[in-house]
Amino acid sequence: MRLAFLGAGAWGTALAMAAARRHDVVLWARDPAQAGQMAAERCNRRYLPDQRWPDGLAVTADFERAVAHGAEGLTIVATPMAALRGTLGRLPATVRVVWLCKGFEAGTGLLGHEVAAEVLPRAAAGVLSGPSFAQEVASGLPTALVAASFDASLSQQVVEAFHHGALRIYTSADPVGVEIGGAVKNVLAIATGISDGLGLGLNARAALVTRGLAEMTRLGIRMGAQAETFMGLTGLGDLVLTATGDLSRNRKLGLLLAQGATTEQSLSNLGHVAEGAYSLGTVIERSRALHVDMPVAEAVHAVVSGAATARVAVEQLLQRDPRPEA
Repeated sequence: MRLAFLGAGAWGTALAMAAARRHDVVLWARDPAQAGQMAAERCNRRYLPDQRWPDGLAVTADFERAVAHGAEGLTIVATPMAALRGTLGRLPATVRVVWLCKGFEAGTGLLGHEVAAEVLPRAAAGVLSGPSFAQEVASGLPTALVAASFDASLSQQVVEAFHHGALRIYTSADPVGVEIGGAVKNVLAIATGISDGLGLGLNARAALVTRGLAEMTRLGIRMGAQAETFMGLTGLGDLVLTATGDLSRNRKLGLLLAQGATTEQSLSNLGHVAEGAYSLGTVIERSRALHVDMPVAEAVHAVVSGAATARVAVEQLLQRDPRPEA
């Protein structure tokens, strides 16, 4: 199968490496200098410096060449959410495409499948998501992901492209739930980072993960998702990984906020995108508009916006009135 990866960040590069062990893969990098360096060194020094590429992986800075390479196979958009609309807009109308980014589009508040419906209504489109750190996938460690689309044949094509060795691909007909899980778990990972940074203990972390999952599920069901999706890889699985893993940028953001750093200082310190910071405003907007109670997300919003310190936000959560768990 011929695959085109559009975006040479850590995650796009890691999956391109995995696919190139069996398929003909072209990886597009926006920066010609970066593309030349990667081609010469056979690795992505910036994001995955210790990982050598398989022979089946080529790199280019020519967007049209990359798109043409995937025209009869599969195109994978590996950009941040902010670039998804623009990238989809440069693709053929009948492309078969999946994206890797998680979150809501700034400004419109749309999820990836909603953006695709506007930009490429005739395309076979979907999302590939799940609990995954790029470094571990590049190293060949076991990982399970979910291909979600309203087009079952596209999901099966993603399985054929990536299901091999230590990489397992499941399918889902619920892209709404898969994408909500991917967006909201980043917000909740900031919450657990704040809790850990304040030294609140493992009991508090477990409570935040559990109650956060309940918030995610409530919002998802109200937006048309299936409840069982949130007990799977892209709900509970991705939440646990991002909320507890030391490689999680969103958790690191919470740790920095707990130490008293501002959001701007924390993001600058990270040096990479922490999608939770950008999705947070939309999560709050959509939950309020739909009258979905999300107190953990609201507390994170208060800290990130500067309306409350981390410790004050925690105290406000603890002062909430008792209620039934369900």
